[in-house]
Amino acid sequence: MVFCNPKRRKGSLAAALFAAVGTIVAACLPAALRGQTGGAQAANAARAVGTIKSVSGNKIVLTTDAGGDVSVVVQQAAKLVRVEPGQKDLKEAVPIPLEELLPGDRILVRGQPAEDGKTVLATAVIAMKKSSIAEKQAHEREEWQKHGMAGLVSSVDPAASTMLITLPGMGEKKTVTVHLSQETILRRYAPDSIKFDDAKPARLEQIKVGDQLRARGTRSADGSELTATEIVCGTFRNIAGTISSIDASANSITVQDLATKKPITVRITSDSQVRKLPLPMAQGIAARLKRTGADSETGSAAGGNPSATQGTRAAGTQVGGAAAGGPGGPGRGAGGGDFQQALNRMPPATLGDLQKGDAVMIVATEGGPNGMPSVITLLGGVEPILQASSNASTILSPWSLSEAPGGEAGNP
Repeated sequence: MVFCNPKRRKGSLAAALFAAVGTIVAACLPAALRGQTGGAQAANAARAVGTIKSVSGNKIVLTTDAGGDVSVVVQQAAKLVRVEPGQKDLKEAVPIPLEELLPGDRILVRGQPAEDGKTVLATAVIAMKKSSIAEKQAHEREEWQKHGMAGLVSSVDPAASTMLITLPGMGEKKTVTVHLSQETILRRYAPDSIKFDDAKPARLEQIKVGDQLRARGTRSADGSELTATEIVCGTFRNIAGTISSIDASANSITVQDLATKKPITVRITSDSQVRKLPLPMAQGIAARLKRTGADSETGSAAGGNPSATQGTRAAGTQVGGAAAGGPGGPGRGAGGGDFQQALNRMPPATLGDLQKGDAVMIVATEGGPNGMPSVITLLGGVEPILQASSNASTILSPWSLSEAPGGEAGNP
């Protein structure tokens, strides 16, 4: 029988469900079971958490977070309650009839395994409505967009509970000091996952220089400081080079990295964002990279004269707009938000759209136990960009995580 491993929770929503398990035992299970925690039934107890695939009468097909489907038969005396996303216990749980459970709802099931070894005989079910989850996720995404910022960690001071992040942009770099408190929620992406829901609680000491980081909280009036209420970060790999081989059966490609001169094999997953830049867009970005480099050199020669570096700033602010076809709006000053929006609007590419010899820029995970990194973002059609700058791959960072926190698979 395939049941959910509690270590593979799907973010705060599943965490709320699991936090209620102890309360279920005390309050929801029939009295005959509550006194048998040391007996055979408790030893054989089964629980599963996931998303409802279908409901027919008192039978539920549950797609578990651990993978695979489980059949659930809701017993006549079973206790069914609904909780709202974010609730940590059952104090405000609302009893519901079985008929209210719908495909797409998230549920935690507790009961006993049936004799066939493939079915759970449910004695308790805790549910979260699909619509409530979607509403909460939309609200959280909005909060991250309104009150968040993203950048690369340039220094960490654990003693002062602060860090310095460099915001994205192709012109003059802007830095922000991020302050943490005891109330700050800090998570770190798993080395083999690009999902926000797989991010684990972390300590400030675990943050490394070069990490991608997204924080939300209260900004200072001049925007140079942020007191963080929540932070998510991770170590990711920036790769730029040419494809030396493609293994369609393994959904992987091998890239000859321009920086290290060594081959790197990465795998493309269902969560990977794969796009190919139209030639005019690639040429536009390349032109701005060249202009930024020239303006930076001019600025240095001029001793930092603001007028000499004005073109650099302009180039940085225009990357997301004109070059990437972005509409402007929040994040335009850094360029990153619009660039990511432009990528999202492009039709997805597939492994079949890539060929040996293609130039690509990739942001990938560190790699799991097998050592093979997973692609977060792969951008093809980048020959003009790589010709314009040897450091061009960093323009994907830190805009490479597919969705804002609050989504089932979100990025910061």
